[in-house]
Amino acid sequence: MDVEEAIRSRRTHKAFAPERVPRELLDELLELARWAPNHHLTNPWRFRVLGPDALAALKHAAGPEAAAKLDRAPTLIAASQVRAEDPEQDEEDLCATACATYAVLLAAHGRGLAGYWRTPDVLRTPVGRAALGIPDDERFVALIHLGRPRQEKEPPERAPQSAVVSYLS
Repeated sequence: MDVEEAIRSRRTHKAFAPERVPRELLDELLELARWAPNHHLTNPWRFRVLGPDALAALKHAAGPEAAAKLDRAPTLIAASQVRAEDPEQDEEDLCATACATYAVLLAAHGRGLAGYWRTPDVLRTPVGRAALGIPDDERFVALIHLGRPRQEKEPPERAPQSAVVSYLS
């Protein structure tokens, strides 16, 4: 799959087959994330692949209603950003971490996996962050859900290019 096709055909999925993504494949995806652009090569992203104990702790922190959404995908990866003291660098590092997260989603799609970028409230709380060992000097960015898709997804409507692009003189 070429890059353009991957960008245009990737979809958010919420229905996954039950098999976990193999560790070797996760290693490939996370290795590709390291190539995301980042100013001063700070490598601010951190990825935590949740095992059964971490998932149980996160579900406990989330409470029964929110915990059900954590069971949608067989493989979960928490993405966070190491905070920088300089506000400008911190903003650049947040954007870089978002790029690295998107690289994981695109690479997963290119390998036939489905993905879902979530930002559950529990990971903005001290108890939720502690469940995954996210320290205070890191900012939670995404909880990536990965697995084999159970269904095909149609592309959503997009704003026309003229609504989002301006050419300035």
